[in-house]
Amino acid sequence: MNKLTIADLDVKGKRVLLRVDFNVPLDGNHQVSDDTRILAALPTIQYLLNGGARLIILSHLGRPRGKPAEAFSLRPVAEMLGNILQQQVFFSPALLGPVAQAAIDCLKDGDCLLMENVRFYPEEEKNDVQFSKELASLADVYVNDAFGTAHRAHASNEGVTRYFDNAACGLLIEKELSVLENLIKSPEAPFCAIIGGAKVKDKIHVIGNLLNKADEILIGGGMAYTFLHSQGKRIGNSILDGESTDLVAETFARAETLGKTVHLPTDHVVAESFSNDVPTRIVEDHIPDGYIGLDIGPKTIAHFLSVIGNAKTVFWNGPMGVFEMNHFQQGTFSIAEGLAASSAVTVVGGGDSVAAVNRINKAGKMTHISTGGGASLELLEGKKLPGIEALTEKKHGT
Repeated sequence: MNKLTIADLDVKGKRVLLRVDFNVPLDGNHQVSDDTRILAALPTIQYLLNGGARLIILSHLGRPRGKPAEAFSLRPVAEMLGNILQQQVFFSPALLGPVAQAAIDCLKDGDCLLMENVRFYPEEEKNDVQFSKELASLADVYVNDAFGTAHRAHASNEGVTRYFDNAACGLLIEKELSVLENLIKSPEAPFCAIIGGAKVKDKIHVIGNLLNKADEILIGGGMAYTFLHSQGKRIGNSILDGESTDLVAETFARAETLGKTVHLPTDHVVAESFSNDVPTRIVEDHIPDGYIGLDIGPKTIAHFLSVIGNAKTVFWNGPMGVFEMNHFQQGTFSIAEGLAASSAVTVVGGGDSVAAVNRINKAGKMTHISTGGGASLELLEGKKLPGIEALTEKKHGT
């Protein structure tokens, strides 16, 4: 990566506009119920505060659709961040205008101010030019550490960079890029990629790009049934992405040409309806009519774990079944356990996979937990991320 980082900046006494991803879940009392994303941004925040920055933090939360909504306010995040930092985190209920400017003018070196949800403004997702200029006018220096939104060209992470001499990445983005780009360029072999989830179209191009480096591809979740269908297997009433069957066939053909192995489930946990309250059974090979495949079966689990056990590098994105229901969670949790026990470099990306790892308290056993599901997939697909591309290039010799 040849972008400016915060190590290249002198921030003492300067107003630093920091874009983070504080899109955290809130409980019924409007309190933060999972601080994972706040903790992920903490190293950058602490680095800037210790350097004497006057820190102005921008984030989004939820999908307020361009209008203020108390349910999506970042005020409770300011309170939690203050508790974590053990210092007051000021909060501005406005992003622009006299109220916001007054809050910024009060900042001293080492102070921290969290602005209200940037998506309360429709101009944010439209990447509006004037809105970007107004955001830039709040500060002297810009830092982006919101990897989770790096695949979106929005005002607060792409448009705003045009109006700063220096736009740098934070420590989280630097780490994400280092880990994920290593998967593409120089993973230690054998490299195993585990891809799950429901929709083939969301992952098929990632699988195609991973075939360039991965030695083994394990396919689970709802998308596996389209792959099985293309191999002539009966899948009963399981999910089928009929529009992606040609792409699946191309993937198999390319894997064969490259000498790579695509592993599919050989047994399944099935039920007659998409429910946790109906009887389940385990079937091998074909799924009978009237049944839905909702998790990988024990033979598949054992086989997948044996492949993982031989790997030196593992990337996992997407659950193996409907793990939100306890009858269909064994496959996903077994994969998480397998990665936790592995001595390989283990990288987990995607909201559901990360949630599963957190559910069984194994996040600390992984080499890296990616904070950006969509961003990590697009990077692994070979796409450029607008929020990264917009950052300032390092000058030769810097």
